[in-house]
Amino acid sequence: QVQLVESGGGLVQAGDSLSLTCAASGDSLSHYAMGWFRRKASEKEREGISCLSTSGYEYSDSMKGRFTMSIGDANDVVFLQMNNLKPEDTGVYYCAIVPEGDYNNCLRPYDMDLWGTGTTVTVSS
Repeated sequence: QVQLVESGGGLVQAGDSLSLTCAASGDSLSHYAMGWFRRKASEKEREGISCLSTSGYEYSDSMKGRFTMSIGDANDVVFLQMNNLKPEDTGVYYCAIVPEGDYNNCLRPYDMDLWGTGTTVTVSS
């Protein structure tokens, strides 16, 4: 079974950039849709940031412009580049996957099947 491990979180200042990595083991990601999500410190629910499927990259409207998702050449790692970070971006960031065709909206947390444990991002003002 696929396991996902996020890394790259940390403490940064407002305006800084950060790159997160999600490494998959156990299988290639080529048969999955994959997404980045976060649970902000002030929220109980996770929210979708971006996802990659056979339809291409999708972004939540509020994340467009500052966040960029990409995938490694070997299809076993995905990245999230975050620029111009703001204090309200503070939270735990997760990657998640779901088999292609087995979801309705890969930006919706409830449609995802397997999650990593998350990496914490803290943005100070």
